[in-house]
Amino acid sequence: MKNLLAIDLAPAGGFKGIGPLGSGENAIVTFSGFISSAIGLMTIIAFIWFVFTFFIGAIGIISAGGDKQALENSRKKIVNGIIGLVVTISAIFVIRLAGALLGIPDILNLSGLFELIQMPSP
Repeated sequence: MKNLLAIDLAPAGGFKGIGPLGSGENAIVTFSGFISSAIGLMTIIAFIWFVFTFFIGAIGIISAGGDKQALENSRKKIVNGIIGLVVTISAIFVIRLAGALLGIPDILNLSGLFELIQMPSP
């Protein structure tokens, strides 16, 4: 009976992915670009949401007319928008701090990070 760890499960040519992620070195660049674009897109969406909630809150304050409940609701919208924007922007700094504490100086550079952890080919 063979040792289970000694069984080679990979086909003769190795595992191949499908599409641009299956081409080895290009896969790292493609995946890194995708993650970087996703982070940028989420930041832009958060900023647009902040502007939207800020204007809705400002219009609510202007149109409150003396209604204390409407004024309080509008103020809460503005404060929630500011908190959301601050959390979104500070997330980048928290990730950088975690990278510095773990000894990874440029943790947001995914291409360099994948090159550090990539296993050498036999």
